Amino acid sequence: MIRVGVIGYGYWGPNIVRNFMEAPGATVVAVCDERSERLEQVNARYPSVKTTTNPPELFADPEIDAIAVVTPVTTHFDLALQALQADKHVLVEKPLASTSEQALRLIEEARHRNRVLMVDHTFVYTGAVRKIREIVASNTLGEIYYYDSVRVNLGLFQADVNVIWDLAVHDLSIMDYVLPIKPTAVSATGISHINGKPENVAYMTLFFPNRQIAHLHVNWLAPVKVRRTLIGGSEKMIVYDDLEPSEKVKVYDRGVNLFPQSEAAYELLVSYRSGDMHAPRLDATEGLRTEALHFIDCIENGKQPETDGLAGLRIVRIVEAAEKSLRNRGQLEEIATID
Repeated sequence: MIRVGVIGYGYWGPNIVRNFMEAPGATVVAVCDERSERLEQVNARYPSVKTTTNPPELFADPEIDAIAVVTPVTTHFDLALQALQADKHVLVEKPLASTSEQALRLIEEARHRNRVLMVDHTFVYTGAVRKIREIVASNTLGEIYYYDSVRVNLGLFQADVNVIWDLAVHDLSIMDYVLPIKPTAVSATGISHINGKPENVAYMTLFFPNRQIAHLHVNWLAPVKVRRTLIGGSEKMIVYDDLEPSEKVKVYDRGVNLFPQSEAAYELLVSYRSGDMHAPRLDATEGLRTEALHFIDCIENGKQPETDGLAGLRIVRIVEAAEKSLRNRGQLEEIATID
């Protein structure tokens, strides 16, 4: 039985606690939050769970095997590092840390202590995203041409990070998981419409070493909620709509065929292909439950998490480069590679 302590019981914390309480092979023994009213909610729903406003109590508790850090981004590094130094396995809410230097430090500490370090890239563990990865890996789409995503809604404005750190991390983690080739450079633009607050609208274009390109649009100030991704290939294309109650993933046999008509390279006949649409069957298990079970399995069997520290580092490095580009009005910035 893996005994878990959770730090943070705000927006996402209750979901983390619920899934570890329900997961076979794990239980939550303690929850920490600085707000007493949040701890009262824990006491009312889980009377057996200890509560505290002091994170070091969880680090020092010998009954706790693993710590889940579900707090604002700026606190991730300090809390995760303290947990690792206390020989706890650690699950960190996305993104892993505020800087790539911090992410590297956490990776090194986890390796030194032989502890599991895993990032809560929740969408990676959903049936839809895992099916997309399977389709891409099978080469069904042919050569990947583009990855295009939109993630917009009205709210939840963050005080400590901009919309790239908050929303784009989801799409970057999905892209990192489903596409085998990693981006090498990024251009980003964005703006804040509320004085004193971080950017609430942003656009990112990512460039790859081949003919592939990616574009991400994130926005806290949209009148509607949209979570849609398009992946275009030379043979087939995918539309992934996370808000669809069913058929979240649709594979289209649509595209263009180019036929040379003479020796002149510029003389081509374009044929448009419009074939069938296929909606594959998806695993309906909640992504966070799959993630919790994977975390438990990694701890018990010494496995490397699918969203390990290196995956978290890759995302942080993209966001760092994007922020630098954003400050320079879209100037192209190289993305640091992982040695």
